[in-house]
Amino acid sequence: MSLRTILLLAGLVAVSASGITVLRLRSQAKSTFDAVASPQSLASSGVAPNAASGTGPDSSALAATPSLPGVTQPVAFQKQPSEYDTVLQPFLAKYCNTCHNDVKQSAGLILTDYVNEAVAKKRREVWLLVADNVASKAMPPKNGPQPTQAERDAVLKYLTGKLTAIECGVEHNPGRVTLRRLNRAEYNNTIRDLIGIDFTPADDFPSDDVGYGFDNIGDVLSLPPILLEKYLNAAEQVMNRAIVDEGNIASSKQMYRPQNLIVSNREFKQRGMISFHSNGTAHIPFNFPGTSEYIIRIRAWGDLAGPDLPRLTVRLEDKVIKTFAVNATPSKPMICEVKVRVDGGTRKVTAEFDNDYYEDVKPRPKDRNLYIGGIEIEGPLSPVQKLLPESHQRIMIARPTTPGSGEIAARKVLTAFVTRAYRRPAKPQEIERLLALVRKMAAQGERFEEQIRIACRAVLVSPHFLFRVEADPPAGQEVRKLNDYELASRLSYFLWSSMPDAELFRVADRGELSRPEVLQAQVKRMLADPKSRALVENFAGQWLQLRNLQTIAPDRRQFRGFDESLRDAMRQETERFFEHVMRENRSVLEFLDSDYTFVNDRLAKHYGFVNISGSEFRKVKLPDARRGGILTHASVLTVTSNPTRTSPVKRGKWVLDNILGTPPPPPPPDVPELEDSKQLTGTLRQKMEQHRANPTCASCHQRMDPLGFGFENFDAVGAWRSRDGGDAIDPSGVLPAGEKFQGPAELRKILLGKADLFRRCLAEKMLTFSLGRGLEFYDKCALDEIVTKLKAEDDRFAALVMGIVQSEPFQKRRNKRGE
Repeated sequence: MSLRTILLLAGLVAVSASGITVLRLRSQAKSTFDAVASPQSLASSGVAPNAASGTGPDSSALAATPSLPGVTQPVAFQKQPSEYDTVLQPFLAKYCNTCHNDVKQSAGLILTDYVNEAVAKKRREVWLLVADNVASKAMPPKNGPQPTQAERDAVLKYLTGKLTAIECGVEHNPGRVTLRRLNRAEYNNTIRDLIGIDFTPADDFPSDDVGYGFDNIGDVLSLPPILLEKYLNAAEQVMNRAIVDEGNIASSKQMYRPQNLIVSNREFKQRGMISFHSNGTAHIPFNFPGTSEYIIRIRAWGDLAGPDLPRLTVRLEDKVIKTFAVNATPSKPMICEVKVRVDGGTRKVTAEFDNDYYEDVKPRPKDRNLYIGGIEIEGPLSPVQKLLPESHQRIMIARPTTPGSGEIAARKVLTAFVTRAYRRPAKPQEIERLLALVRKMAAQGERFEEQIRIACRAVLVSPHFLFRVEADPPAGQEVRKLNDYELASRLSYFLWSSMPDAELFRVADRGELSRPEVLQAQVKRMLADPKSRALVENFAGQWLQLRNLQTIAPDRRQFRGFDESLRDAMRQETERFFEHVMRENRSVLEFLDSDYTFVNDRLAKHYGFVNISGSEFRKVKLPDARRGGILTHASVLTVTSNPTRTSPVKRGKWVLDNILGTPPPPPPPDVPELEDSKQLTGTLRQKMEQHRANPTCASCHQRMDPLGFGFENFDAVGAWRSRDGGDAIDPSGVLPAGEKFQGPAELRKILLGKADLFRRCLAEKMLTFSLGRGLEFYDKCALDEIVTKLKAEDDRFAALVMGIVQSEPFQKRRNKRGE
C-alpha cells in the first residue's frame, strides 16, 4: 500500500488531480491558517467611527447644521485647537517636514500626511519612532535648525502622553500569533525528544525564512510543496529507525554519512565529509542489536603539518578502541578498520581528532587537519537475538497477548503516542481514524510492528504535530487565557526549541502550570536543563548574528591568521559567554561590559593573551580594559566587517539594532557605497566624513558612525591594532546627545549609561522570539512591565525570562476580529 493511500485512509491529506496537495487542518484550526495567507497589517487597520472623527454623535450632528449668514456661532460650539495643532504641527513644520514630506521622503518617512490627531493615531508606531529620535537628539539633524530643550520637552510630553499613550493597568490586546509550523531546529529537537533517536531529518528541509530577525516567526514560515514531500519522507525514515521487527537479525553493513553524524562543532560538517580543522569529535549513537563482534570502518585523509601525522582515535563510549596515524589524500583515502566485541544496546561510536597543529608562518601557515567520509558499522558477525532500541520500547508500550487483542494494544500505544506528538490529550476521533488504518493493515496480514509504524507515520504528517495549534477564543469572546497544555508548549519551544517533557506534561495534566509559583519553578528547572542550550543557539545565535559567522569570508591575504579553527573559537567564545550569563543567572548588563571572557589557546593567541595553552575553553579574567562584554568579541567584530576592512557603519548599525533598539532606516537607493564612490579620498574616517557631508546621509550616519569608530582599534577579524596601514587609529567620537569618548572602553561605559535602552531592546528581541511574531504598539504595556521587573531584580537573566513568561502576550490569545 502506498504512503499516499495510507494517509488518505487516515484522513490527513486532501487530494486533487495532481495528487497530495496540502495537509488538511481540522476545522477548529482552519481560521488560523487563513491568517497566514492574509495577515492584517497595522497600517491598514481601521478605527471606530467616533475615534476616526474625534467627535461624538452629538457634535457630528451639530457639524452638519448649516451656518446662517451674519450669525456668529456661540463660543461654546466653536472648535478649540488641540495640542496636535498647537504643539506637534508647529514642531513638525519647523524642524521635520522639510525632509519628511511626500517629495523627499527621507528615510521613507512622510510626516506631512498626518493632517489631524485622528489620522496620526492610526500609526502609533510612527510617532514612537519620532519620539525616540527627538528624545535621543538624533533628530533634527545637526546641520539644520535645532529646537530648544523646552520645545523638545513639550513635543515629547504630547507624544508620550497622548499620541502614543496606551492605557495600562487594564486588560488590553495580548496580540495573536499566526498559526506556525515547526522550523527546522524545532522539528529536529521534537523528533529527538518524542522518538528518542539522534537523527536530524530537517537538515534536508528547505531553509526557514526570517522575519523580525528570527526564523520562528509565524507570518514568514511558509509551506512550499517541496516541504510537504520532505515531511512524508522524514516520517518514513524516522519510523523505520524507531520501530524494528522482533526476532533474529543477520549481519549487515550500515553507513552513516557525514550529514548524519553528530559533531562537536557544527562547522565541521562540509559537503560530503567531516572537516576537522581543530580538535573535535564526530559520533553516532548505534543500536548494536545483540552481543557479538562488529567491524567499525572510517575512511580518512588529512593535511600534513608539524612533526606528526593527523591522528584518528576510534572510541566506543569512552573507551579507546584503536588509534590511527593518517597519511592519505582525498583521492586515495585510508580505510581505518577495527574489529571489536560489543554488548547489545545503544552505544556511542566516536571518531576523534586530537592532535591539531597550527603555525602562523608566511607565505602560507602550516595547518594540520583531519577529514573523514563517514562511519560504517558491519555486524553482528554471527546471528543474534535482536535487542530492541530505546525508541522501540518508548513507543511499543503494549503488544497483543492473545488472538484478537491487537486493537486493544494498538489503542493503548497510539493514545500515548498521539498525546505526546500533539502536545495535548488525544481526542477519541483522532484515535479512531488511526485504528481504522491499523485494521486495514491487519487485514492485509501486516505484522503488529508494521501496523504501528504506519499509523505513527501518519501522526508525524498531521498538522497537529507539524504546527503549534492554538484555538481562537470562542465566539463572543475577544481574549482568552491559554490552557496549560498550550502554555507548556509555548514555554518549551521558547526555552528548548522542542516539545514539553514528561514533567511539563505532568503539571499541565494537573492544571497546575498556570499557577505562578509552579510556573516559576518550571522556568528555573528548564533553564538549568542541558536542553536550554537551544536558547543559546537559536536566540543568541540570531540576536547577535553569530549564524552569519559561518559565511563570513575575510580576505586571507590580509588576514593570514584567520582559519576555521579561529572561526570556531570566535563563535564558541560568544556562545559560552551567553550560556554563562544564562545558567549562572548573572546580570544581562554583562553583555555590555565585563571583566572576563572565555578563550582557548587559539583565541587567546589572536587576542594577545599570554600563558594560555590547550584547546579547551576556560573562563579568564581580562588583562586590561580593551575588551569587555560581547561588543568586543571577535565574532561580533568579524560579522560587522567587510572582507578587506572594518566597517564603522556596519558596527554602528549593529549597536543601534541590537543593543540600543533604535535601528536606522534603510539607506536611500541612489546613494553609492563607500567603495563605489570615486570622489572620496584619505583615511577611512576622512572618507566617512566626506560621505556624511551629503545631507541625505548625514542624519543616519551621525548616529551610526561614532559608535562604529569607537571600535576601530579592532581590525576586521577582531584583533587589536593601533595603526591601519601607515595611519594612526582614531577611535574617538561624539554621540548625537553630546557624549564624548576616546576608544572602546569609554564607549562601553557610555552604553552602560544607556542601560534602560538596552534592557528594552533585549526584552523586545526575546519577547519577539518567544512569541513567534513581531511586536505591535499594544505590546508597550507588557514591555514596560518586563523591563521594570528586570531592573528591580538587578537585571538577572532569569528575571527577564520570567517577565516574558508571565506577560499577557505570552499567556493569552486574541481572536482574529480583535485586530
